[in-house]
Amino acid sequence: APGELSLRIRSWWFMVGLFSAAVLLGPIAATWLLGFISFLALKEYLSLIPTRRSDRRVLFWAYLTIPLQYYWAATGWYGMFIIFIPVYALLLIAARKVLIGETEDFLRSLGTIHWGLMITVFSISHAAYLLALPGDTAPAGGVGLLIYLVLLTELNDVAQYVWGKRFGKRKVVPRVSPNKTWAGLIGGTATTLLLSLACAAFLTPLSLIEAAGAGLIIGITGFLGDVVISAVKRDIGIKDSGSLLPGHGGILDRVDSLTFTAPLFFHYLYYLHY
Repeated sequence: APGELSLRIRSWWFMVGLFSAAVLLGPIAATWLLGFISFLALKEYLSLIPTRRSDRRVLFWAYLTIPLQYYWAATGWYGMFIIFIPVYALLLIAARKVLIGETEDFLRSLGTIHWGLMITVFSISHAAYLLALPGDTAPAGGVGLLIYLVLLTELNDVAQYVWGKRFGKRKVVPRVSPNKTWAGLIGGTATTLLLSLACAAFLTPLSLIEAAGAGLIIGITGFLGDVVISAVKRDIGIKDSGSLLPGHGGILDRVDSLTFTAPLFFHYLYYLHY
């Protein structure tokens, strides 16, 4: 699969180039780029799941959470950032749905919409909040923390694919993602761990032991994010979520790992140093 590997690497460079351009334009541009990625991911997700006409009146409120959530991230309002979607959006969407007056598939509809918000907006917005953390704690400020997260997450994806293709035989979750192997998971995580140690002193306030923990978190949870989105696609009955990115399907296929690594890395870092 040299062709598939080259497409994955091209897609990886596309994401790295996009983030690099946004970072060069400043934290505000990078924050709104991540907000736009959340918008695309949520839009793609909602286009895939079965929705009814009555659901469309609720979706406006779901989309409205994106600028608000990223505003809380950009301004560093941690209290509102951390509860806005899990609490207020959950209650608002439930209230709006009940006022429509339809109870058929109420729980299924409410659950799929809010789960989509949690994954595509709440989770990814943690990457944006890295930019609002106090800059004097990390050597390269919040920008360095974002680069560290994205670089390790993207490299982990490629490394797990390469290790899996080269040495993989035993499947991890064959019914969910037949291409995922133990060799890919272990080899990719080990590669990510080494990179996390190499970059930590330049981009983060993490000690070597803490950086090793960050590498393990990103390596393992990046894998989990990938297979969770794979499970969603299998449930819906599709292979790729879209065709936005060459060789890697839609935006959900590209940010699947980030949906897990962003919040877990953020809270690990926040607990240790902020």
